[in-house]
Amino acid sequence: MEAQPSRPDPSPGAPSPQARGDELADLQRRIAELEGGGRPRRHRWRSFLSAVLVVLAALLSVLSVVAVWANSMVEDTDRYVDTVAPLATDPAVQTAVTNRATTVILEQIDVKALVAELSTAVRQEGNRPAAAKLIGELSGPIENGLKALVSTTVQRLVSSSAFETLWTDANRVAHRSLDKALTGKGGGAVTLKDDQVAIDVGPIVERAKNELVKSGFSRAGRIPQVHSEFVVFSSEELAKVKTFTRILQIVGSWLPVITVLIAAAGVVLAAHRRRVLVAAALAVAFGMLVLGVSLAVFRGIYLDRLPAGMSQDAAAAVFDALVRFLRATVRAVAAVALVTACGAFLTGPSRAAVTIRQACASGIASMRGVAGSAGLRLGATGRFVHRHKRLIGGLILLIALIVLVAWSYPSTVVVLWIVAAVLAAFAVREFLDEADDAADGTGRDGREKEPQPS
Repeated sequence: MEAQPSRPDPSPGAPSPQARGDELADLQRRIAELEGGGRPRRHRWRSFLSAVLVVLAALLSVLSVVAVWANSMVEDTDRYVDTVAPLATDPAVQTAVTNRATTVILEQIDVKALVAELSTAVRQEGNRPAAAKLIGELSGPIENGLKALVSTTVQRLVSSSAFETLWTDANRVAHRSLDKALTGKGGGAVTLKDDQVAIDVGPIVERAKNELVKSGFSRAGRIPQVHSEFVVFSSEELAKVKTFTRILQIVGSWLPVITVLIAAAGVVLAAHRRRVLVAAALAVAFGMLVLGVSLAVFRGIYLDRLPAGMSQDAAAAVFDALVRFLRATVRAVAAVALVTACGAFLTGPSRAAVTIRQACASGIASMRGVAGSAGLRLGATGRFVHRHKRLIGGLILLIALIVLVAWSYPSTVVVLWIVAAVLAAFAVREFLDEADDAADGTGRDGREKEPQPS
């Protein structure tokens, strides 16, 4: 047998295999700690507090939207008029107002007594029993004809542009009374009584009375000035709602700011800020979804509990009008939250985000190459953009935020236009950035550029 070659003796200073194994185990333990397996206690507390703040911000975002809506309904006259003005042309509301005004007028005229008076006058004048008998037989058609005349006159008035003007002007003047409708204080055309919000239809009756006189029905001129209520909203829970509405009205201006600050604090405290920002944005979007569903559920419950005699179609139209801007705000906030989540995700290190960024950068680079082939030279502009690229990006986002906040009542369309403008601005920034050219004289493909002739 051949002798096995002897292994060289380890040098005196070399560690033993056992020592190397211990060092490897210690290194693996430290790596595990760095990856989170042994996260320090204070990091756990920061993560817990961050999660609490994010959840709190999501809950407050729902209250913030409702608070802004309640505050705008009371403080902003133009907003309130824009809310109720479309009701003047709503068929269900027109029908309900027509029925109410017609009932008030007929109560004042007393058509049956009028027909009986006519029959008596004919009988007394010339002693014509046949004519009196005929009038008595036609008392039903005469009564129905007079009622139809009143109803047609009122309906023609309510369907005209004059009623739209009357409705809008009355609501603009009476806006100061909305505080009573929501909080039980104040006075005016809008009243709160027996858990009902009602509007005085007296001006409509007066206008209809004048129209009846013009059409030849002189007896309508005897109708006195009346004040009758047209109920637009009724709920047994209105006493509770008005208390919460008052509170939301008071905090409406500050609650959104507080909500944003709490969400920002939750993100800053987090160990993985980008992930928490995505989670916070998605939580706000989910809150808006819950609020939208709640409005739909509450609408059905409200309509099912209407008092007898109220028009369900008119009540539905009024409810939809009052919450129209609230629903628009819900959609706008949800859009902002989803855009924020997408933006935070696309700036992250995930494979999908990197792929999307590379595809966009490649497309813009191709456009830059075409422009360069056509003779475009960015020169100092490209170097400036590259040097201040982060600053320019921050300014773009800041301007977009200022526009969004300064917009009185941004809708979903406004949010999408702002997002499109931001994306276009970032695309322009990327197009103008000539980083490699400015830094070391090489092109973006890594090859050395030929010197440009002076």
